[in-house]
Amino acid sequence: MSDSQIAALRADFERDLAGATTVAALRAVRDRYLARKGGLLSALLKSLGSAPADVRPRLGKLANDLREQIESQIDERLAAAEAERPPAGAVDLTLPGRQPALGHRHPLTLLRERIESIFSRMGFLVIEGPELEDDYHNFEALNMPRDHPARDMQDTLYLERPVRSLAGTASTLLRTHTSGMQIRYMEQHPPPVRLIAPGRVYRRDNLDLTHTPMFTQVEGLVVDEGISLADLKGTLFVFLRELFGPERELRFRPSFFPYTEPSAEVDIRCMACAGTGCAMCKRTGWIEILGSGMVHPAVFEAVGYDPERYTGWAFGMGIERVALLKWGVEDIRLFYENDLRFLQQFPL
Repeated sequence: MSDSQIAALRADFERDLAGATTVAALRAVRDRYLARKGGLLSALLKSLGSAPADVRPRLGKLANDLREQIESQIDERLAAAEAERPPAGAVDLTLPGRQPALGHRHPLTLLRERIESIFSRMGFLVIEGPELEDDYHNFEALNMPRDHPARDMQDTLYLERPVRSLAGTASTLLRTHTSGMQIRYMEQHPPPVRLIAPGRVYRRDNLDLTHTPMFTQVEGLVVDEGISLADLKGTLFVFLRELFGPERELRFRPSFFPYTEPSAEVDIRCMACAGTGCAMCKRTGWIEILGSGMVHPAVFEAVGYDPERYTGWAFGMGIERVALLKWGVEDIRLFYENDLRFLQQFPL
């Protein structure tokens, strides 16, 4: 040990102390110099016995003074740091703000709002109605009497056993389509009529890639004098091209529905294979997107409209089916499993 070694150690300590700005750093400096094993000052004191006897007392006093300096300065800095530490649970106002997690509307809700927006701009009224329906509005007024085979296509979920009489079939059921709202509206309003009726519907379907017991439909109805099939085709093509893009190829083909005559389905060119044929389109290059047709005169008679004076058209489509095609989703169950990794992919 020598005077120069003590002076150099003091200089090193003062430099290290100046650079220590946290409690952990201050404790590290104290251990670096005062630890019993490996401490720089402790090692220097151990070498005091090898110093000449005449200078040993003076060097010992200098080393002890340095120890007291290190202890006092570190204790002072630690006390100041502890005094500045906020109490437990305190809010540090100097921290940057955190972006809160925002809610996100369901993709089917986004698509439904988009569909409603398009038809609203074309002058359509948006109506809603009960999900619990009676047999008359769900079937009979739509030209599906109690023995009509088309009822088997609906896979109805009855809430009570149907009661059959000469007056018809009385029962309560979960609606299989929103067409009942068209009947209810026409019963209360004379022509002209221009509306869409979106909402949840229910059928006895097994849950798989493309089916679910509960899904969302939107149906439309137009009634007035001089309404033609050309009006139906033109309106649907305008709607679908705005929804899917103006370049999307569509086709209109004959079909059958008991409440329309003539009836037609609209197909859209398969987006997966661009029409070359794949499993999604069953090798045809086309995918059915909606059903439609001119309102059957029997439906007008059920609501008191004169079928000789008025004509009209109607359409219906599943919003989930549109979502599968629009966004290229292969499994309808993804929309109902509440997996945020899936649901957050769709823009607001």
